[in-house]
Amino acid sequence: MSQAQIVNIPNILAFIRLLLAPVMFLFLVNQESSLFEGIDPSWLNYFAAFIFVLASATDFFDGYIARTFDQITILGSILDPLADKMLTLAGFLGLMVLGSASPWAIFLILTRELFITGLRVSAVSQGLDISASWMGKIKTVTQMIAIGFLLMGWEGGSLLLWIAVALTLYSGYEYVRDFFRHTLPSS
Repeated sequence: MSQAQIVNIPNILAFIRLLLAPVMFLFLVNQESSLFEGIDPSWLNYFAAFIFVLASATDFFDGYIARTFDQITILGSILDPLADKMLTLAGFLGLMVLGSASPWAIFLILTRELFITGLRVSAVSQGLDISASWMGKIKTVTQMIAIGFLLMGWEGGSLLLWIAVALTLYSGYEYVRDFFRHTLPSS
């Protein structure tokens, strides 16, 4: 693999998202730290929301640039979903620590994410391609919108979170269904 195949704009954007996720998490879970002494917690939430929106924008642009300019790489196909998971994990766990998100909703979302990640690894080991479906993409966007609403304390954030849970579980069902369609012998 050449240097140009590794260092391209989509991979750089995914890497930036990887770096922004723990920074956002820091602002959410360390609000009582002396590091942020004298800063109102609402400002830390706003800054975390800004970081989240910035990181979410990199998700759109890295995919768009990779597809449009044929810059899809193996590294990018690993970095992109990892960065997405880290960003949503940081947002959901941070919100849960703050008491701004239902622990049950977060549990269901994270359990589905871990299970489907394992299923995708199993599929790849069998030579199957179970790429993200449209429902998987809608699920990710809905999760990101819910995180944004909850970070900002906007009306409807909890409802959006539960809609994201429903879409997350349904898209998980689609992955399982497609996996077994490809692996089970037809009768």
